[in-house]
Amino acid sequence: MIEPLYTSAFLMGLIGSGHCLAMCGGIASSLQLATDKRQSIIYSFAYNTGRACSYMLAGALVAGISSQFAKQNTFFSVTLSFVAAIFMLLVGVYIMRIGPTLQWLEKIGKTLIWQHIVKLNKYLMPVDSTAKALGYGALWGWLPCGLVYSALTWAMTSPSAFDGAIVMLCFALGTFPAMITLGLAAQKLNSVINHPWTRIVLGSIIIWYGMYLLIIATDKLVH
Repeated sequence: MIEPLYTSAFLMGLIGSGHCLAMCGGIASSLQLATDKRQSIIYSFAYNTGRACSYMLAGALVAGISSQFAKQNTFFSVTLSFVAAIFMLLVGVYIMRIGPTLQWLEKIGKTLIWQHIVKLNKYLMPVDSTAKALGYGALWGWLPCGLVYSALTWAMTSPSAFDGAIVMLCFALGTFPAMITLGLAAQKLNSVINHPWTRIVLGSIIIWYGMYLLIIATDKLVH
């Protein structure tokens, strides 16, 4: 049986693809402008693989650290469950486009992290090799993104660094279809995943799972 958290992470990545295209679509498109079509596909895949690796590294770090504290402190573990559940509800609301619930996270990430990391861009430009495309993707994997940060709160509830990395891998894989199939195929995919009913259904699934996690966390706190 597939872990529900993995499924939720994948769905969030899939339905959030439109957000990914808005933030990274220009970069991904430029990588596909290479004169050789085969090379452009390789660059695009390398970029997205690098991005996924950064997500997995972040997931492994937060899960590895949090799992050590959770083993020693039950209250800490329950608190993480509450935080993950709340962020799952926020993501559901975001996906359904009821409100901009995650923008404040991106502002914090831009101030604390991104303004320092983005300076490394100069060492990777121009992107004229597979290695640079991989590195460029790994760098832009740290771009402030409310969806990524929300997925990381889910990864924090994982029992080990490995499980945390898998949660983030599932999220990354959800973004792959739109990010790799840019152009006409991506437009058709976005027309489906951005359809109001699609967002309502998928957003509702994540909200219901968030409520389920809240119930479990509350039960742990009571007992």
